[in-house]
Amino acid sequence: MIPILTTASTVMCPHGGQALLITSNTDAVIAGAPALLQTDVHPIVGCPFTPVAYSPCLTIQWVTGATQTSVRGVPMLLQNSVGLCLNAAQAPQGTAIVVQVQQQAKGI
Repeated sequence: MIPILTTASTVMCPHGGQALLITSNTDAVIAGAPALLQTDVHPIVGCPFTPVAYSPCLTIQWVTGATQTSVRGVPMLLQNSVGLCLNAAQAPQGTAIVVQVQQQAKGI
């Protein structure tokens, strides 16, 4: 079973910025933390990315989620879900890195 991402998980952009994991989900809670959904957009803070000009990652937009687990028809995010880190112009700058997840699914 692939772990589900929750607000207690840790997700970063490929340059070291930290995602603020917030969700509108109040129905599915795992070990006290709400599960994240594919429709959630997470702000990123602290990205230092400067290829030519300062262009930090600002949000994560998720492009894949669970195929068999959802909340009100919206796929939950899993440890292997793919999220694109976007700058202010909505240009992709790499994929999100899942650093930590809840290991035990309880309460679903």
